[in-house]
Amino acid sequence: MQMTMFKGTEVKLAGNEINVGDNAPIAKAIGTDLNEVEVGGAKDRVQLLITVPSLDTDTCAAETRRFNVDVNNLDICETTVVSMDLPFASERFCSTEGIENLSVASDYMDKEVSRAYGVLMDDNKLKGLSARAVFVIDRSGKIVYKEIVPEVTAEPNYEAALEAIKQAR
Repeated sequence: MQMTMFKGTEVKLAGNEINVGDNAPIAKAIGTDLNEVEVGGAKDRVQLLITVPSLDTDTCAAETRRFNVDVNNLDICETTVVSMDLPFASERFCSTEGIENLSVASDYMDKEVSRAYGVLMDDNKLKGLSARAVFVIDRSGKIVYKEIVPEVTAEPNYEAALEAIKQAR
């Protein structure tokens, strides 16, 4: 079972453990327009899948703003940030923060993305939220980069994720 940390305390992660080289599971979340958003599987573009607990935290907001800028400079991937926020809150966040270069989706209903990618926090005070993680999926649908951030309150390794995107194209 995979683990992460929340302020120094171990948190178990539930769902399917996937690793680099595995096929990226196809999973669905809810977009800000209340329609389904599908992530994973083979697509015509490289995918950057980011999971965060909630856009309504400083770290998650900073990460989303940073990737919004970074992926705009690359223009070579489809980027989706998945949180447990309600779609209305996600839409408000994007509008307020000027997020235009990536999509946000909510996993609040079935937690399908979090379970499929093994990032559903299963205990501790954050039970039921997604861990902070980054996956890069190549066009054939293979996971080519995975980072489950060791401390959920910390930001990911942006440079490593962006390099994986460049290599995957």
